Amino acid sequence: MKKEINVYQFRDEFRAHGRGEQFSYEALGWLFAWFEDYAESTGVEVDLDVVAICCDFSEDSFEDVAENYSIDLSECEDDDEKREAVLEFLNDHSIVVGHDDDSVVYQIF
Repeated sequence: MKKEINVYQFRDEFRAHGRGEQFSYEALGWLFAWFEDYAESTGVEVDLDVVAICCDFSEDSFEDVAENYSIDLSECEDDDEKREAVLEFLNDHSIVVGHDDDSVVYQIF
């Protein structure tokens, strides 16, 4: 028996599992939308496993991603170019779930 949930219930599950601070409110919305799109496009039902999501995905600042993955941003002239370089790197190596000017949610690799 499967139960469909909405984005608010998705966020509530993270709090219920003690993982409410793992992702920002906005990032949880991006994750929910990504999992919904994945299920719709593949026809595969997705079981909600909060701990697995927390192990498989991360929300980081662009600067932290660049540092953690040794992305050379020295030739970037401004913050927009730095964000683009980080997004390009992540898209080449992983899945970008969502981003804004400050942070990016991606599948850890």
